[in-house]
Amino acid sequence: MNESVHSAASQPSQPPKESGRTNDPARTMAGILEVATREFAEKGLSGARIDAIADATRTSKRMIYYYFGNKEGLYVAVLEEAYRRVRAIEAGLHLKDMSPEAGLRQLVEFTFDHHSGNEDYVRLVMNENMARGAYMAQSKHKKELNVPAIAIIQDLYDRGVAQGIFRPGFDAIDIHASISALTFFNVSNQHTFGLIFKDGVAAPDAQRVRKQNIVEMVVRYVKA
Repeated sequence: MNESVHSAASQPSQPPKESGRTNDPARTMAGILEVATREFAEKGLSGARIDAIADATRTSKRMIYYYFGNKEGLYVAVLEEAYRRVRAIEAGLHLKDMSPEAGLRQLVEFTFDHHSGNEDYVRLVMNENMARGAYMAQSKHKKELNVPAIAIIQDLYDRGVAQGIFRPGFDAIDIHASISALTFFNVSNQHTFGLIFKDGVAAPDAQRVRKQNIVEMVVRYVKA
């Protein structure tokens, strides 16, 4: 964590040449991030190995350090990409074109499905919270990556209040936190919860019911 995080922009204009590899920086970086996401999600920052990421991407530690500076820099980039991806998909839902209630339902359903289908994302967030957000704090883009999530909810909520559909007095960040808590727990605690309380909690039918229940919890909470 004492090493500085370097960006590709601070490096020479061309990456180091390595025989047998295609000179396609964007593709190379995307491949590194994809593999690093799995490595960090499974093993955390301390357990992840740059050698394993290099082998899986058929590149080298030298190339990885060229693009991301060091292991911590790659980890921060993985966190940023995880948030960037979910925000990009949210933007593509076009919730502004929907009625407030329909848009809120769609957002909760999407969040549930995203978390359920992306356990690596959930593990990354869990790992970073165990580190008390120390590495996310280093990101220069953390606010711009996550402000859109609040803006989407704020738009839906404001329109809903204006139309008399939603009750006034709620905070968009609090609504976002409630959606996240309900959908995140469904993945983060699935194994212990299923073992202790209910077999088959991860079965498709059980998950459909769980998603419907969460949607209703959020929507009925804010409805007038």
